[in-house]
Amino acid sequence: MRPSGRKLGELRAISIETGVMTHAEGSCLIRMGGTHVLCSASIEEKAPPFLKGTGQGWVTAEYGMLPRATHTRSRREAAAGRQSGRTQEIQRLIGRALRAGVDRQALGERQIVIDCDVIQADGGTRCAAITGGWVALRLAVNKLIAARLVTGDPIMDHVAAVSCGIYAGQPVLDLDYAEDSAAGTDGNFVLTGAGRLVEVQMSAEGAAFSRSEMGQLLDLAETGIAGLVAAQKAALACAS
Repeated sequence: MRPSGRKLGELRAISIETGVMTHAEGSCLIRMGGTHVLCSASIEEKAPPFLKGTGQGWVTAEYGMLPRATHTRSRREAAAGRQSGRTQEIQRLIGRALRAGVDRQALGERQIVIDCDVIQADGGTRCAAITGGWVALRLAVNKLIAARLVTGDPIMDHVAAVSCGIYAGQPVLDLDYAEDSAAGTDGNFVLTGAGRLVEVQMSAEGAAFSRSEMGQLLDLAETGIAGLVAAQKAALACAS
């Protein structure tokens, strides 16, 4: 029995509210159970220096967590004077994941920055950030298309992410904090809407896992991603 009472292959309740920030070219508030992440997309009409003259654009991300997003207050990283290794790893993951769904040549020499701020954390914050970050990116690109600043659609496919793991000896989908903190195996799966793998992060927190168990978790992830993509589409339909 899962602490939440959910079935093994059941996602947490998900909602994606778009247009939550007035000034951002694209924004949304994604809620996956008790995890709430504010995502915004900002268009910069200049690509990073390493892409100058290539005709290619770039998508990057920044990630942060509010001090009371968790059970106890965490110190602001700005006060510490540097980002933690965890923060840097997560924002690089978000950037890699979102770029996988973008034709950077079609985007042109500009950069889109995705900011993901965790308001409340209950497990799976990086997955929620990727899933919501894609919606913010899609909305920003829609503005480029409407303004005829790009000749085609730079977004090739949906991108979403979900966590899966072995909890109490059973494979489960979309771990919350209670499950994540006690899982024997923990994994994050990033897939496109077409079901192609972008990135898989898996580790044995307890006993090593088998190839069969890895396959079971991937099966769950594919089911979960289908649900998340449906939520992305529903949010965009409401925004249009």
